[in-house]
Amino acid sequence: MAEKAKGKMDQAKGKAKETLGKVSGNDRLKTEGKIDQAKGKAEEAAGKADQSVRGIGDSLRGRRHGS
Repeated sequence: MAEKAKGKMDQAKGKAKETLGKVSGNDRLKTEGKIDQAKGKAEEAAGKADQSVRGIGDSLRGRRHGS
């Protein structure tokens, strides 16, 4: 779950950087912001995938023990 939260934080940080870069005319900062957002989306997706895998594992364990 930490990966998912970190991904959300990186997306927010990236959006702020991108906006600041646009306002100030700083292309480097704008690009860094876009990169941070992409990184955050990837981290969030990894966190969601990890949760899904854990859920499947829990379900399978429950079926074995419940049988």
